[in-house]
Amino acid sequence: MGKRSQGNRMTRRHFTEHLMGAAAMAIPAMTFTRSLRANAAELKKNERSCILLWMSGGPATIDIWDLKPGSVNGGPFQPIATTGEGQISEHMPQTAQLMKHLSIVRSMSTREADHGRGRYYMHTGYVPNPTIDHPSYGSVVAQQLGDQRESLEIPPFVAIGGSSVGPGFLGMSYAPFVVNSQGRIQDLKLGIEASRAASRMQLLNALEKRFIEEDRGLAASEHAKVLRKTQDLMTSKQMDAFRVEQEPAEVRERYGNTNFGRGCLMARRLVEVGVPFVEVDFGGWDTHSNNFATLQNNRLPQLDQGMSALVADLEQRGMLGNTAILWMGEFGRTPNINGNTGRDHWARSWSVVAGGAGFAGGKVIGETNADGTAVETEPYTSEDLLATTLSALGISLDSRFTSRSGRPMKIANGGRLIKGLLANA
Repeated sequence: MGKRSQGNRMTRRHFTEHLMGAAAMAIPAMTFTRSLRANAAELKKNERSCILLWMSGGPATIDIWDLKPGSVNGGPFQPIATTGEGQISEHMPQTAQLMKHLSIVRSMSTREADHGRGRYYMHTGYVPNPTIDHPSYGSVVAQQLGDQRESLEIPPFVAIGGSSVGPGFLGMSYAPFVVNSQGRIQDLKLGIEASRAASRMQLLNALEKRFIEEDRGLAASEHAKVLRKTQDLMTSKQMDAFRVEQEPAEVRERYGNTNFGRGCLMARRLVEVGVPFVEVDFGGWDTHSNNFATLQNNRLPQLDQGMSALVADLEQRGMLGNTAILWMGEFGRTPNINGNTGRDHWARSWSVVAGGAGFAGGKVIGETNADGTAVETEPYTSEDLLATTLSALGISLDSRFTSRSGRPMKIANGGRLIKGLLANA
């Protein structure tokens, strides 16, 4: 895992160094006059995007999407009816009214119950391998869809509130562009005079060109791509998408004055200007103790408000048909309740949620047994979820990658389509 971490740090460092050296004073000084809605109107109607709501820590899906009332493992929460099939937690009332747009896959069964390994596996469809770095969902979608969007001037993969998993062998051009819920670029520090920006950019261009001409390897050309994107970023009106404070007060209130709520609102603004993949990180789900109090009083109210606002907003703007929403963490949590009123790591039987774009809405796919300890129907894996998501976005599963060592790689590691989850399958 050390190699992967080093690669991600290098990606962020090089990108932010370019920004610090050339745009640190220029970006805050810009004025933006073009509305997001005007930008959205220019997008092709068939351009699809994906928003991943990533629940860091592994959420107790047995208390959210697949309740077990009457079981010793059920806990105190009660299920409520929804506008789709099945029931969900009583602490998700706003989302319950929008489940006709979302489907629950209750038959996820995976084998990685460690945070780091599970995070990598659920982001890539591959288990960690010390000899190769696999690209994450965001990087794959950015490469497959972002390269087709000539009008897109900002990065095609934006991660809000967390760094996500990196681009692997696809290269740093498809690395996550990390910001916080205020739109501030991770690790960016200001401090250069605007008058020096142009000369510094010229110097960087000259250095990059020389390294490429000297055949210094792939890194030089990758850095040059990042530099060009940085220059585009400096003058792009699309940077306005990060400024959620421009939204009317009632819209911001609907999403919630929380990091997650602002992240969901920013995600909507980003897909509105054509960003193909946005990940919103919402942590705090590692509930080994006080699971029910934590969910009821903190995690679920924020999730319910932000997620329901996002779905409703996309639907009202006519964007839900082209925007896939995917909700998941690295695994679920144990059906049995431990001595600290908590639930521990559990990957054998848990749930994910998907909707919008090419996904079907209102369905419950698969089921677990009465106490939640096992999947009773066909089990699905990370590879299957990745394959189905790519299909929902119109990306061919026949696509192949070639790793830097020359090894051919399947785009979704040979995953199967999840039966019933696609709208027109």
